[in-house]
Parts: sequence; structure tokens; C-alpha cells
Amino acid sequence: MRTPRDRRRTGAEIWIVLGLSLGQSGVYALVNIVARLTAETSLAEQSATLNASRSPRPWLDLTYQLLGIAFALVPVALALYLLSARGPGTLRRIGLDAARPGHDTAWGFALAAAIGLPGLAFYALGRLLGITVSVQASALDEHWWTVPVLILAALQNGLLEEVVAVAYLAERTADLGWTRLKIVAASALLRGSYHLYQGIGPFVGNVVMGVVFAWFYTSRWGRHRVLPLVVAHTVLDVVAFVGYALVPAAWREALGIT
Repeated sequence: MRTPRDRRRTGAEIWIVLGLSLGQSGVYALVNIVARLTAETSLAEQSATLNASRSPRPWLDLTYQLLGIAFALVPVALALYLLSARGPGTLRRIGLDAARPGHDTAWGFALAAAIGLPGLAFYALGRLLGITVSVQASALDEHWWTVPVLILAALQNGLLEEVVAVAYLAERTADLGWTRLKIVAASALLRGSYHLYQGIGPFVGNVVMGVVFAWFYTSRWGRHRVLPLVVAHTVLDVVAFVGYALVPAAWREALGIT
């Protein structure tokens, strides 16, 4: 039986973890979308760049990229450490282990397909309606390490977002006695919030993705295993990041994705 003091500590812990990770990103994204909506140029004429180069010197750029990926995973380590207070077997309890590799991979690719294709259509619709900025998925210069770094960045996103926004948040809010509906809604709104900088369209699209992922995690199919979500997210981002980097600029312009 959790005491009121336990509940307060758990609530404070959740806010601290989110304040150091995705919640912080959500606040910045909210300020960013306000700035975008009040700018002189329309939302459709604005752009957002992911995976930008950080130095014109290749070795220094690579160093910055790897450091950024490594430090972005610290909140994941913190979330796992805090969940370990329940006792041993944290990775097994949230399904971040290798107990069911084939099953988890299959579900991951299925979820990626279910989210990816509608996501592209939703992005195109958002651009058409003028509620989505032009998203440049990769602005890294061409080096031998460009594709490996983009793959690592995709994996980092998958681990950070799925472990924190789904597994950690679901487990800790369940400790507070939240219902499944409330857990799914909170996870989905959090996911949408830190994508607001891309426009209203991506906010709505990521809320939908958040509902699907959090519902799956808490369902009898997901069985509180986060690895399928990490696989799905990583696959989606690898396709977006590496595909964008490899497709010629003229093709991207013709497809309206620049």
C-alpha cells in the first residue's frame, strides 16, 4: 500500500525525469510553435532541421554528434535506475531484454509499417493545409560516418522516447493508481508536445502515434514490453534520416519533402 508520502515522491520523481528530458523538450517546443505562429512568415514557409552539422571540421563534427547521442541517453539510464528501486529485473519487467527477439522484432516492423505510411500521408496533408513546417530530416555533410551516425541517432530517439515516454511513464503513473486511459492519454500528449516545433500537423500525428504505442504497451499483445516500440521507432527514423540523406535533392524537391 503506497502512502501519501510515497505518492508525492513518485510524482516529484516523474516531474524531475521529464524536466531533464522530454518534458523540457515539450516546453521548448511550445515556445517555439508560439514564435512560429506569430512570425511574419506563414507556418508553411518555415522549416525545421534535424541532425544538423555542428562543425565544418569532419572529426569535430563527428565528436559533437557522438557526444550529443551519448548524453541524450542519460535520461534513459536515469529512468531505468529509478525503476530498479522496485527490485532486480528492471529490463525484464519493461521488456527491454532479449527474451523474445523474434516476436519483438516482428511486432516492431508491423508497428513501423502501421505508423509510417499514414505518417507520410499526414505530413503531406499538413504541408498542403499549411499547418506543418518543411522538415529537413538530415543536414549532415557527406562523410564516411554520416549513415552510421544517423542510424545511431535513430536508435537514440527510439530508446529515449519509448523508454521514457511510454515504459517509465506508464510504470510510474500506474504506481500512482492512474487508469489505463489516463496513462495512454498522458503518454500521447507528451509525445505530441515535443514535436510541436514541426507544426500543428506533426503534433496531431504524434499524439495518434502515442496513443497507438502506449495502448500497445499496456495491451495483452504488448505485455508491457517496450522493445517492439524501440524497434518500430528506430526503423521509422532510420528510413526518414538515412533515406532523406541518400535521396538526391532534386527528387526531394519534386516530392515536396524539402
